[in-house]
Amino acid sequence: MTRWPTPDPMLQALAHARTAGESGEVPVGAVVVKDGVVIGEGHNLTRTDHDPTAHAEIVALRMAARALGSERLTGCDLYVTLEPCAMCAGAISHARIARLTYGASDPKGGAVEHGARVFEQAQCLHRPEVIAGVGEAEAGALLKEFFTARR
Repeated sequence: MTRWPTPDPMLQALAHARTAGESGEVPVGAVVVKDGVVIGEGHNLTRTDHDPTAHAEIVALRMAARALGSERLTGCDLYVTLEPCAMCAGAISHARIARLTYGASDPKGGAVEHGARVFEQAQCLHRPEVIAGVGEAEAGALLKEFFTARR
């Protein structure tokens, strides 16, 4: 795992998204930061690993949890290029992520501002601060290019 100070973690998440797209994965990238240091990072690996749970957020959360030696990522921020799905939003809540910053909205599969709106449910254990639309244009363009090429 690489640890380095990061002035703009969304740029790193976008770089991971590009890597995912280049390898045939849906171009989504994620970075977990604690105290200005990247402790978890990754991109979608669902096809590569034959694992439906290997979304970018889950990959980055797993790495961060190993780095901290705890399933609680209290005080950590997660940057992801696409609005998290219900599975990832649930994991973000269980991990106790302090702040979620994401790029492109996902009206079909997102579960933060669309669909299930996981953090708004009474059963939600922890609600992170949410910042949407950071890097939205580039994240959206990566997704559009990927899916246009696949059609």
